[in-house]
Amino acid sequence: MIPLVDLNKQYESIKSEIDNSIKEVIINTSFIGGEVVKKFEENFKNFIGVNYCMSCANGTDSIEILLKALGIGTDDEVIVPAISWISTSEAVSSVGAKPMFVDIDPDYYTIDITKIEEKITKKTKAIIPVHLYGQAVDMPKLMTIAKKYDLRVIEDCAQAHGAEFEGKKIGSFGDCASFSFYPGKNLGAYGDAGAMITNDSQIAETARMIANHGQKRKHNHIIEGRNSRMDSIHAAVLNIKLKYLDKWTTRRIEIANIYDSILTNSTISCPKKIKNGKHVYHLYVIRSSQRDKLKKELKEKGISSAIHYPTALPFLECYKHLSHSKNDFPVASSIVKQILSLPIYPELNDKDVEFICENIINLT
Repeated sequence: MIPLVDLNKQYESIKSEIDNSIKEVIINTSFIGGEVVKKFEENFKNFIGVNYCMSCANGTDSIEILLKALGIGTDDEVIVPAISWISTSEAVSSVGAKPMFVDIDPDYYTIDITKIEEKITKKTKAIIPVHLYGQAVDMPKLMTIAKKYDLRVIEDCAQAHGAEFEGKKIGSFGDCASFSFYPGKNLGAYGDAGAMITNDSQIAETARMIANHGQKRKHNHIIEGRNSRMDSIHAAVLNIKLKYLDKWTTRRIEIANIYDSILTNSTISCPKKIKNGKHVYHLYVIRSSQRDKLKKELKEKGISSAIHYPTALPFLECYKHLSHSKNDFPVASSIVKQILSLPIYPELNDKDVEFICENIINLT
């Protein structure tokens, strides 16, 4: 069986370092916050190339906290792409604002920048571009629109650790950015964990307070906040894994190139890469008119695959009240019937990738 992702193989490759880092946290009994978390925040902000990193409990919290830190709330509107995990849009609703969905680019599956302006109203306060599957959004173009309409930008980088555009790390373009370290991410903890980054000192201070019960220091509650802190064990794991992220990313790109070289002339569509962007392939997503049949037959051959995501956000039951039709988002409505994620993780060997490709070609 070839799994979609194999976290055990990753663990085995760095087992001694991981075990020692976790053991040290337990011995020191510093389980929440503390020096290990501070070390990760320092390491991660340096990795991205920004001034501030504020850790939190998970990626969903990071978006919601940043929205609150930017003062976005009741009756405001926030532009989000029609394809993403629900965290992107539910965080908007959670602060009392309304998600305004925009269709996706047919080639890159990220937000269609050419369709953003038509969704901007007097109530629009922010844009949340999602670097979906590890593909970078053309941030300079998006930032031009944001500046034109005086909108804040929160980059959703949950699937794009280390991705770049024009040589600059994703997450460093907008006012601030959100990261998830869910275990299956390119940089994953051993449970839920997240972070927020920014170059703005005021956003950093406010976001950090919100995540820690509104405190600047213990028992000094400046505002009402929430409990959204990173556990030290997760930070310890992330400090080890961050050292290997560039190496793992290089391997993901190598695997994607093998897929590309074998599948390009087949009946399926390989993912396209945006010009001037560095795709980090959190997911390798193909398109097939026979997607469901292909998925079933690959499983019979011992090859795992997945659908990210089977329903566009505007058509989920929780957004039924918005009364969207498929004509509102023709690209998103179409691709959800065709997309299929293939196995991709650094420990996957070339022979397994070739085996997957051979079966796809034979089955389509």
